[in-house]
Amino acid sequence: MFSSHSSNAGNANQILEIIAFRLHNQDFCVRTTSIREIRGWAPATPLPHTPPDVLGVMNLRGTVIPIIDLARKLGMIKAEPNERSAIVVAEVHGMAIGLLVDGVSDILTIGQELLQPVPDISAAVSYADGIITYQDSMICFLNLERMFGEDETRMLSAA
Repeated sequence: MFSSHSSNAGNANQILEIIAFRLHNQDFCVRTTSIREIRGWAPATPLPHTPPDVLGVMNLRGTVIPIIDLARKLGMIKAEPNERSAIVVAEVHGMAIGLLVDGVSDILTIGQELLQPVPDISAAVSYADGIITYQDSMICFLNLERMFGEDETRMLSAA
């Protein structure tokens, strides 16, 4: 688990507000500005003929949203939801998308200087804005707008 940390406000560096979560014992994060809410795991209603990373849909206060297995989306093995799993509801290209994660670790405010470039070694690099070195951890900073292009979000909204 991470602990909240505020960066030194006296320096001229920008700050990043992020929400950190885990997938298969790896740490990832996204900007808090793209997050609508965090919900406990509830099974999604499967839909036929959807991509393997789409678990199905769920009703979020009267709005049907797609639920994505974020581990599958990133090329990892399928997530096995349990009582500690969470659905991170993000807004991407104006559409709500639920992201299944193993658990939310923390919400952090960190200095931009902790964000390092990602070595060009995997396909996930196209989805990452960098690696954050924080305490004894390395957190992959995901860019949801690149991960879910506008065409894909339109396709998901039609599901």
